[in-house]
Amino acid sequence: MDSNEIRKRIPHRDPFLWLDEVLELSETRITARRFLSPDLPVFAGHYPGFPVFPGVLQCEACFQAAAVLISGLVTPDAGQVPVVTRQDKTQFRKLIRPGDTLCIEVEITERLANAYFLKGKILVDGKVSTRLEFACALAEGGA
Repeated sequence: MDSNEIRKRIPHRDPFLWLDEVLELSETRITARRFLSPDLPVFAGHYPGFPVFPGVLQCEACFQAAAVLISGLVTPDAGQVPVVTRQDKTQFRKLIRPGDTLCIEVEITERLANAYFLKGKILVDGKVSTRLEFACALAEGGA
């Protein structure tokens, strides 16, 4: 799935879309990728002279992957969009720098009505840089 297909499934747009492509997708798992170009504006201010991809944006990449995953489980055109309702057990293990490629993996661990419980991780060069658990619920007001 390329960025055009991703944009059909979720409301996120540049400069806040953190997925380039989806590599694998099932009913419970997604694997996506994002290349972090060294000229991204975020690196100019975080931090000058020592650019680091912010942890909050790492989490956002996982949330967006989850939104793509969940979008395949809901009725199209239902006017609902998944929103994050909880985040837990977040760990940042490795700095992410300009030029890195994120491998974003998210899995649904449980579903209760319109609530989804998920775990996510980001790998860079095969090494885990970020782990988190989070929950999403469907809210009115889709793309």
